[in-house]
Amino acid sequence: MTSEPVKDEESGVAPDVVALAKVVAALRAENERLHHQASTAAVLERAKGLLMARSGCSAAEAHEELTRRARAGSRTLTEECWIALGDIPQAAHPPFLPAQSVTHVPDVSDQDSPGPSRSTRHVPAPAASRAGQVPESGTEPRTPSPTALLGNLSSALTGATCPQDVAEQLLDHLAGPPVRADAVLLFSRTVHDALELAGHAGIGAAVAAQWRSVPPVGGIAALDTVRRGEAVWLEDPEQDAQRYHLIGQPPQKWHTRAWLPVTTGGRVTAALGVLRTVDAPFGEDVRELLQSVARLCAGSLRAGDAHPGPLRLNGRPGPSRWSGRPGTPKASGWCAPAGQPAQPDCPGGPEAGTAALVQAVFDVLPGPAILLTPLRSPAGDVEDFRIDAAAPQSVDVAGRRGRRLVGLRVLECYPTVAGADVWRGYLRTLTTGTPYEGEPFTYEEVVAGLRQRSVYSVRAVKLGDALVVTWTGHDDAARQQALLADLQRLGNLGWTDWNLVTGAITWSPQVHAILDREPGSGPLPLDAFPGDVLPEDAPDFTRALQKLLGPGTPVDHLVRITTRGGVRHLRVVAEAVPDAHGTPVEVHGFVQDVTAQRTAELALTESRQAVLAQRNVLQAERTVAARLQHALLPLPGQSLNLGDLRVDVAYLPSHDDLNVGGDWYSALEMPGGGILFAVGDVAGHGIDAVATMAQLRFTAKGMVVTGSSLTGALHRLNTLLLHTRDHHATATLVLGRYDPADRCLTWVQAGHPPPLLVRHGKAEFLSPPEGILLGATLRPFFGEAVCRIAPGDHLLLYTDGLVERPGEHLDEGLDRLARAAETELSADGPGSLDTLLSRLLPDEQRDDVCLLDIHLPASSA
Repeated sequence: MTSEPVKDEESGVAPDVVALAKVVAALRAENERLHHQASTAAVLERAKGLLMARSGCSAAEAHEELTRRARAGSRTLTEECWIALGDIPQAAHPPFLPAQSVTHVPDVSDQDSPGPSRSTRHVPAPAASRAGQVPESGTEPRTPSPTALLGNLSSALTGATCPQDVAEQLLDHLAGPPVRADAVLLFSRTVHDALELAGHAGIGAAVAAQWRSVPPVGGIAALDTVRRGEAVWLEDPEQDAQRYHLIGQPPQKWHTRAWLPVTTGGRVTAALGVLRTVDAPFGEDVRELLQSVARLCAGSLRAGDAHPGPLRLNGRPGPSRWSGRPGTPKASGWCAPAGQPAQPDCPGGPEAGTAALVQAVFDVLPGPAILLTPLRSPAGDVEDFRIDAAAPQSVDVAGRRGRRLVGLRVLECYPTVAGADVWRGYLRTLTTGTPYEGEPFTYEEVVAGLRQRSVYSVRAVKLGDALVVTWTGHDDAARQQALLADLQRLGNLGWTDWNLVTGAITWSPQVHAILDREPGSGPLPLDAFPGDVLPEDAPDFTRALQKLLGPGTPVDHLVRITTRGGVRHLRVVAEAVPDAHGTPVEVHGFVQDVTAQRTAELALTESRQAVLAQRNVLQAERTVAARLQHALLPLPGQSLNLGDLRVDVAYLPSHDDLNVGGDWYSALEMPGGGILFAVGDVAGHGIDAVATMAQLRFTAKGMVVTGSSLTGALHRLNTLLLHTRDHHATATLVLGRYDPADRCLTWVQAGHPPPLLVRHGKAEFLSPPEGILLGATLRPFFGEAVCRIAPGDHLLLYTDGLVERPGEHLDEGLDRLARAAETELSADGPGSLDTLLSRLLPDEQRDDVCLLDIHLPASSA
């Protein structure tokens, strides 16, 4: 329903109904105007009262001074009042938000959040209407002037009842141009220089819950603002994220952010955050505007913390604008009602002064207490109670504590007490004056979505027409006992106490379980504790106890005991409490079962020792294998001249310290002028591989030298491997015989990489004859191939360690070898094998490498 007039010719209803609608609309508009006027008058009267208290001037002089300041600063009178109220010294009134707790107040995005809410976030009006500009039909809304926006905002803040209302009003008025804000946050500063979220709008429930409390750490823009008293402008998300923890998920949701200090009484007590999705820096005009908004917030937040309304202790309270009716602005309790002069002794009148006195008493109470004023219906029945004072330990179902409860209704804070025995007890005490002391009752509430039950005892006494209510929770001791029992059970420990004067012994129940004793058997005296100690541990433990009872040296000792379940490892920690003369009169400590940890430690130690022993064995085996390999496979110190050929040999062991491979070679002149070449590789490492290598090397040489054919030698070597001790031994081999007369090399292979021929700077692998690795089958087949060697040629025989790499196809390694050989091997010289190997081998060589370079010098032509 709106307050717009109804046109008779368009209404379609009877004229008398239309006339009635006009009257209702006019009355509603007048009512809203009067409410706004009353709220504005309350702010003005409170600012005047502040000036009168400070300077001793009259009410008229205070009004003239505020008017003069407003004109000098080009501000409205209401705006100047808010700024004046923001300068109230800290000692005059506590901060607008207690440091004990901050509870998230849901906004429009928190519709699923549990707990009551004092305010409902309304959908903001269009940008133009927020700033007081009503756009004409069909036209774009105009940007309001900063003066108009601040004036409208100061008027709107007169109806703010708490920091949450302030945040919502700020977003409503700053969402449009020129600021274009998308979210507003208000953080209050606690006595420990931490921050608590006092109000927010536009950020959502999840973000509000995540940032409801900010510890005093670095990297928080709001904390920097409060500490330095200067505004922080964040306009580059990537760079800002390196300096600060940005609010939001993802942090880039809001491209630009402004954090401004809110100063009251010369001290920064809060931080105002303005978050925008606008990807553009804040202009100078916007920065000045936001600085002015922060000054307005100081006054509104200070006013919102004042006492929320009159407390009537003599007579029935009349209608109050602080009764919590929706849509009713709340006046300040620091000034007299509008139209009445402020009283010198108490700016808020006698009732407000009494409430302040009660609140001052409550502030030092160690437990929860609240002062309740009944709210009656027109018929005089009590409909609810208003909280007019609250002790710091008082808390409601939404987590609000202390002064944050002031001004709220009981059924808003504790909705399930309606109709309960405690509610009827309140009414009886209010009627008869007899104090109410209720039996312990169970109070059920929902905390963080979980249903919880607590047991309380409530006491209520009458104070004038109000009630002072205190309550005691009976769950703290039980909860602490349950937590302590869980701690002992999870840590497998229990506490002990021996009184050496009275002989009294106290154990926690977990000690009996640790020592494997029946609970009915009772505790052990100190000289028999902890039970049947192993003989090898008894002397040291006895000496530790003697030092404890003598010079008072604390005990932290590991000891083993024998139980029905076997040997247990215990950690015993104890200290003695001496009297005035230094004599121990009490011993207390704890015992912990560390059997599982000690068993794991012992197993780990045994495993480590076994690994070290195995490593030593392998190291010794490698040493023996290396010596044996060196004896069986000597490496020449220089090039070999065999016939008209020059042969260079290179052998590189792997980088593995514990393994010796089975790579081998042979190059020797045979009777009759021929030259034998062989390069082989035995699978595996260690002593067995070296032994197999020696068998193959010497057997191959002996068979070829004595006249066996190359293929026949391979057949016999295959049979030899199949009948060795290791039936699974295999090997690869290239075997060749060179005839100097026709410079031909006849060669065979058994599963070995093909030789590489480098001629005229071009490298080409020889086509291998048929052949399978040795030891693979009982009936292998081997073929022969012939290669003529020309002057200047290089023929490379090698093992697979030169070309194989983990995770790489063999063809890639062969191509790499061909390219390196074309570069490093020339026709007029043998070339450098060291350079060739450095190009081919990685830093971590995993296999042995054996390489033969058979070169026919160009001069031989």
